[in-house]
Amino acid sequence: MTGAPEGSGFLAVDSGGSGVRAVLGTAERGPLARHASDEPVRTGERGIDPEDLMARLVPLVRALTAEAGPVPLTTVVVGAAGLASLGDGLRAELPGALAREWGVRRVALAADAVTAYVGALGPRPGAVIAGGTGLIAVGTDLTGWRLADGWGHLLGDCGGGAWIGRAGLEGALRAHDGRADGSARLLACAEEVFGPVAGLPGALYPRPDRTAVLASFAPRVAACADEDPVAAGILRAAARHMADSAAAVCPSGGEPCVAVTGGLFRLGDPLLGPVDEELARRLPRARRVPAEGDPLHGAVRIAAELGTGSLTLPGDERMLSVTIRSGD
Repeated sequence: MTGAPEGSGFLAVDSGGSGVRAVLGTAERGPLARHASDEPVRTGERGIDPEDLMARLVPLVRALTAEAGPVPLTTVVVGAAGLASLGDGLRAELPGALAREWGVRRVALAADAVTAYVGALGPRPGAVIAGGTGLIAVGTDLTGWRLADGWGHLLGDCGGGAWIGRAGLEGALRAHDGRADGSARLLACAEEVFGPVAGLPGALYPRPDRTAVLASFAPRVAACADEDPVAAGILRAAARHMADSAAAVCPSGGEPCVAVTGGLFRLGDPLLGPVDEELARRLPRARRVPAEGDPLHGAVRIAAELGTGSLTLPGDERMLSVTIRSGD
């Protein structure tokens, strides 16, 4: 790839369940403006809807250019949740739509796990645990990508926010029933948040946002962990799951870096302490480092490198696909 012309601009996008965030910038000046839309992109029969994404991006770019001034938009990077399994429509239609709308010449479509990785570690070999409502681990040796978990709350996401919240509510219900391994503290917390726990199944099961509701109880589990062995055991089990996933994707040679990223880790020391211990046990050769940034930061990094022709990350049809129009 040749280098980008002077003044060429990039748009970096993070599209997920909470909406769309975007940054406008140039390779020479870096990020210039940032805006967000709270409405997530729709999914349909072909997966993530490219027309709906464009409908979100047009007003975002209008707002960004109003703040930053006119920028010739030549490069776009979209990091999208669900891209690996739901991205066929985006891959087929979005590069052409961006070219027609703004004359974009370079487009990279990345799974949100990839942008989380690049935001946390940049172009270094290692593994990243991305934790929020769910949980996924992504790793690379810079020749390919590996994923572990991320299977959703019914089949996996082990150690994620919904997993921790569900385990905490199970401990509460065990105490309510008088079964072993119950927690009176978690029972009190559950009734403070949800009311009498006898009505919890009927209130929770029909809700379409039940994973988010489960995850909302995770901070209560963390708050009880210092004095409650059941809560502490839940966080220790979550840490083991995370370390198992990280070990499954981490490169085997050298001293790879390992980082954690995502809102789940705002639970703080009650979770981070066990995570550090489990990672040291499972990956003794790895070097634990703090995350440098979030998934939007990762999309910005990819956009800056793609715009200057210096992108070195491994391509993958499902995880990171790049489209470049002829002449570049």
